[in-house]
Amino acid sequence: MKKPTQFGFTLIELMIAVALVAILAAVALPSYRDYVRRGNIPEATGGLGQGRIAMEQWFQDNRTYVGAACPGNGKNFNFGCVTTATTFTITATGTSGMAGFTYTIDQNNARTSATPWGNGLTCWITRKGESC
Repeated sequence: MKKPTQFGFTLIELMIAVALVAILAAVALPSYRDYVRRGNIPEATGGLGQGRIAMEQWFQDNRTYVGAACPGNGKNFNFGCVTTATTFTITATGTSGMAGFTYTIDQNNARTSATPWGNGLTCWITRKGESC
């Protein structure tokens, strides 16, 4: 009499496969999250750049920054403006998945950033590990 051949995986083989998938996910998920965040940052920097141009055009026409339009809120960032007759500051503040990210620009084109990746007192930090 012939013994029947068994097909399939043993419990140990299955547990090893699950452990390998868990290790790969633990490494890949944070990297993917940072990748998505880096992809959202141009919304802030682009909006600040366009806002600065709009402020300067308003100033050229009216000789004051007061009354200039502030950039509209985006999907991941809310924009706020503080204006006086001779100065302005535009701030992009992250929402939802971008919470903790803040970028600013002023009339002198001075750029600052406060991010979970670090603070830039003279630049916009756009990726983890980057400095000014």
